Amino acid sequence: MTDSIEVPQPPERVYDFLDVLGNHEQFTDHFLVDWEVSGPASGVGAKAHMQIKSAGIKDVLDMEVVAAERPQMIAEESVSAKGRRRTRGTYRLQPDSSGGTIIEFELEWLEATLLDRLTAPVARSIVRNANMRALQRLRVRLEELDV
Repeated sequence: MTDSIEVPQPPERVYDFLDVLGNHEQFTDHFLVDWEVSGPASGVGAKAHMQIKSAGIKDVLDMEVVAAERPQMIAEESVSAKGRRRTRGTYRLQPDSSGGTIIEFELEWLEATLLDRLTAPVARSIVRNANMRALQRLRVRLEELDV
């Protein structure tokens, strides 16, 4: 599933903010809380451990940046459900005609639990809403940094 949003900042500026994994807490803390970052602050190998707090789900999640190409792409893989759920989230940044950026966020399930598969339409809707809200909050955060 892919969601997107446009922001007025150029791709390099957006990339530099997203490249610091700890910055993601600022726009995802409505469903990912209690962040602990480790490894390098940015780039491949940056890691975070957090709690999922969404739709009554309580679980731990470990995330690691697995690929990065400045200023166009950052990919992170996450493990949760005691290793039974693996996802890959990819940010793709494209310049728009006004000098801003189109941010696309794609979330792929690499491995899913039986419950995930049985409740896929509902789970995907909940995740899509959380991700869209995160992108909207990211836009606000980027605007705040530009003031």
